[in-house]
Amino acid sequence: MTATWLDTLADKALEREPPAREEALAVLASGDDELLDVVAAAFRVRLRYFGRRVKLNFLVNAKSGLCPEDCHYCSQRAGSAADVLKYTWLKPAEVLAAAEAGVAAGAKRVCLVASGRGPADRDVTRVCEMISAFKERHPDVEVCACLGLLAEGQAGRLREAGADAYNHNLNTAEARYGDICTTHSYADRVAVVRQAKAAGLSPCSGLIAGMGESDADLVDVAFALRELDPDSVPVNFLIPFDGTPLAGEWTLTPQRCLRILAMARFVFPDAEVRIAGGREIHLRSLQPLGLHIANSIFLGDYLTSEGQPGGKDLEMIADAGFTVEGAEEPTLPGHRRDLVRPRRRGAGTPLPANA
Repeated sequence: MTATWLDTLADKALEREPPAREEALAVLASGDDELLDVVAAAFRVRLRYFGRRVKLNFLVNAKSGLCPEDCHYCSQRAGSAADVLKYTWLKPAEVLAAAEAGVAAGAKRVCLVASGRGPADRDVTRVCEMISAFKERHPDVEVCACLGLLAEGQAGRLREAGADAYNHNLNTAEARYGDICTTHSYADRVAVVRQAKAAGLSPCSGLIAGMGESDADLVDVAFALRELDPDSVPVNFLIPFDGTPLAGEWTLTPQRCLRILAMARFVFPDAEVRIAGGREIHLRSLQPLGLHIANSIFLGDYLTSEGQPGGKDLEMIADAGFTVEGAEEPTLPGHRRDLVRPRRRGAGTPLPANA
């Protein structure tokens, strides 16, 4: 292979034309001698749609551990022996204080996450109150909720409270979903993404790499996600916690991670591709190359694991020649349906309601 096939692939992505399955597989199968060519081709696409901006996201784990689901990758799963924090719902003031810290460090999106199969209605009420209080202070900062499976009407309530987005990852290919979880189905996850989208929430859905999947599995889940058309696509790299079924699954290399990110960029040329969990331990010294492909990262810590210091993230972004995206800047290019739009009319403003 030469760089020519990568030029062709990048040209297609610049026209928002999806890659053929064989092309996506070729990215994952490319050799180390081609790695910088793969990154450069993906960077052409990233630069066209997102410039040199990096969007910062900040996680707040509002309820940790003791989940009844058996997701094999998760340190919070039923029966987990992982040494992680376990606590019930934080008080609203604690959640707001944590979120404020992320905003002060430059986060444009705050992600409110809670363990569990899905929220009861009283839990949705609790989260809605948190969202409303946060939005009063930071109307320009996006809020993404991640609460698991949703009952009818719950997505709409979150949207009414001021949530901008909802995260629910597909994680892996449908054909092997039963290998990583038995307490809910792949179809359940697809349904939640569709619920969120129907309620006017910006859909956020991605994958986890490093769980023993094949190249074909990675392409399958990426193409399935494309059918759902998420606005943001988190690419997680497995953190193999001791005490979980996937402990010891250390199969990823920094080069492999870059190829996976590049494949995601070609499949989602104009969507927000986010380097999510496992960035530091798997990309390691090649993290700056990841910024040439993805336009979004998490700042600071994750749900149950620690990330590198936020200050180091900011130094890395600057050293690589990128800038932090401001809260007032639109993330998605204008031709996409951008649902993340703070309200500026109606109640509480001098402008008429949108009715």
